[in-house]
Amino acid sequence: MELREAIENRRSIRKYQTMDVPDTLIEDLIDCARLAPSAKNRQPWEFLIVRGDDKNKIADIMLEDELTSRETEGQELVEKKSSVPTTARVIREAPVLILVFKEYNANWTTGDALSIGGAVEHICLRATDMGLGSLWIRDTVYTQKEIAKLVGEEKELICAISIGYPNQDPHQRPRKELNEILKWYK
Repeated sequence: MELREAIENRRSIRKYQTMDVPDTLIEDLIDCARLAPSAKNRQPWEFLIVRGDDKNKIADIMLEDELTSRETEGQELVEKKSSVPTTARVIREAPVLILVFKEYNANWTTGDALSIGGAVEHICLRATDMGLGSLWIRDTVYTQKEIAKLVGEEKELICAISIGYPNQDPHQRPRKELNEILKWYK
């Protein structure tokens, strides 16, 4: 598959087949991530692969926090967390969950986050290229400390990525037109 084709065909996959993903394919995804550009070549990322019961425990942590928040927090937070039940279902259904960590470092928050975004996009595009589906998951932010503790990490959990063989073929979601986002300074 050509790069442009992978970019055009990449979709956020929320339904997966039960078939497991071989370790060799996961290693290929992470190898592509490590090739991403990073601010000052810091390469701030660390990837932790989670499967099975531990992956389901992560979904449980997210759901428990989401239910508690509905009972105790203001409406604005509830609206932000409204996608958590769907995300937890996706995490359970996907055979593989990649947790993306970085060191705590206030001086590099923006640069490291941008760098990790590039690495995650490399994973998502390579997954599309290999016939795998992926979902870039932000909802772990609400329970990042609890999830890190579960898996024995003392680093900051930035996001997660579900990986598996897709069991859906969603249409592309609406995108802004090029003339809506591109300006030329002359």
